[in-house]
Amino acid sequence: MTDSPIIKLTAAEIAEKIAAGELTAVEVTEAHLARIEAVDEKVHAFLHVDREGALAQARAVDDKRARGEKLGPLAGVPLALKDIFTTEGVPTTVGSKILEGWIPPYDATVTRKLKAADVVILGKTNMDEFAMGSSTENSAFGPTGNPWDLTRIPGGSGGGSSAALAAFEAPLAIGTDTGGSIRQPAAVTGTVGVKPTYGGVSRYGMVAFSSSLDQGGPCARTVLDAALLHEVIAGHDPLDSTSIDAPVPPVVEAARNGSVAGMRVGVVKQFRGEGYQAGVVQRFDESVALLKELGAEIVELDCPSFDLALSAYYLIAPSECSSNLARFDGLRYGLRVGDDGSRSAEEVTSLTREAGFGPEVKRRIMLGTYALSSGYYDAYYGSAQKVRTLIKQEFEQAFERVDVIVSPTTPTTAFPIGERADDPMAMYLADLCTIPANLAGNAAMSLPCGLAPEDNLPVGLQIIAPALQDDRLYKVGAAVEAAFVEKWGHPLLEEAPSL
Repeated sequence: MTDSPIIKLTAAEIAEKIAAGELTAVEVTEAHLARIEAVDEKVHAFLHVDREGALAQARAVDDKRARGEKLGPLAGVPLALKDIFTTEGVPTTVGSKILEGWIPPYDATVTRKLKAADVVILGKTNMDEFAMGSSTENSAFGPTGNPWDLTRIPGGSGGGSSAALAAFEAPLAIGTDTGGSIRQPAAVTGTVGVKPTYGGVSRYGMVAFSSSLDQGGPCARTVLDAALLHEVIAGHDPLDSTSIDAPVPPVVEAARNGSVAGMRVGVVKQFRGEGYQAGVVQRFDESVALLKELGAEIVELDCPSFDLALSAYYLIAPSECSSNLARFDGLRYGLRVGDDGSRSAEEVTSLTREAGFGPEVKRRIMLGTYALSSGYYDAYYGSAQKVRTLIKQEFEQAFERVDVIVSPTTPTTAFPIGERADDPMAMYLADLCTIPANLAGNAAMSLPCGLAPEDNLPVGLQIIAPALQDDRLYKVGAAVEAAFVEKWGHPLLEEAPSL
């Protein structure tokens, strides 16, 4: 079963075969569970595998089909869920010791929508603690390996979800993107990851890191699969005050009818230069040439405020995290340390946070608390918000000239585990290209654009679209994907090493 051809099928193909009776949902789920059992000890994509729950969901799909009920477009398709979404009766840890073993009493809206669509949730995936990181090395439960080279990182913070896709442990996954944590893992694992427009997917039940930036989104191995999943999880949610009350863009239709003919595609000069790996730049330049071949007009853009995006982000995100993580006090749920009757509540809270939070989380809480403190608020947090406004304005001006913007997703391919562990600034630079879209709230996608010649590792192409124009991502992404596969083949399916 670990080598079952089922695990190489796309999500769309699996759903079609289940609906046609060529496969059962149980067969599909068992094939993926067997794959997880065979390889995840090496990959460590999952923190919790819900074998019985997954099989029960699969049996329910097969029962529906036997009764002649209509099945949804992803019914019976297995999925790996980032361990930041609450899931009733299943552990949700956010990669942190402070929530180790916590069993939520309710489902996040994303979780609820997946269940309603009869998607089979295989389990919860590994992640940087509280989504703070670019490598999944900050997980309290150990790092995840990149299936292309297990000594390298699978991206972060959603490295478990991207690794599960690249290791063929699941055809679909869910991630979250605060500064690039869906797109950067997709880039370094040769998969597809989408950050929807901010507010396009509900944050209810998604453990908060930075509330004005966090956004859940779909992860897959093809653009169409990502679109099908996007359509399932998107939409207005009255339980989330930041949720957009607007129709979901026609992402599936766009993915089925990909084209860039007549479109204006922007290339920002700030998204290249010092620090970019030569092979990444080469593959990006080839992608731009391909877009031109497909009928797109290439427009050079100058967005000087983008150079300040990294600095602004690392003031805004830590400031919001210092506020959001104040709820983890050891008094209401999760870990509690030192409660022996001799200590005050303040002492118990302090001991709990010392034991429960990892170094990166503590670093960001301290940075954020400092930036918000009296006398520094305007100088740091206030200034960062002004830069954020400038970035948003430059995007608006750019989108008056172009339909989408393209760039490398991340400046380098996957780096070795441990290489940047003692250099936070080097780690933060992994999000150089992805952060501006989060600050502006725009929609963005990463999809594979080949392998870097110097290390034979995947490179990602980022596409950015205006807010509420998510369908443009899929229209362009599907066209690029089809042309790329026709020219060079699919890197994940044809060149990825076997585990």
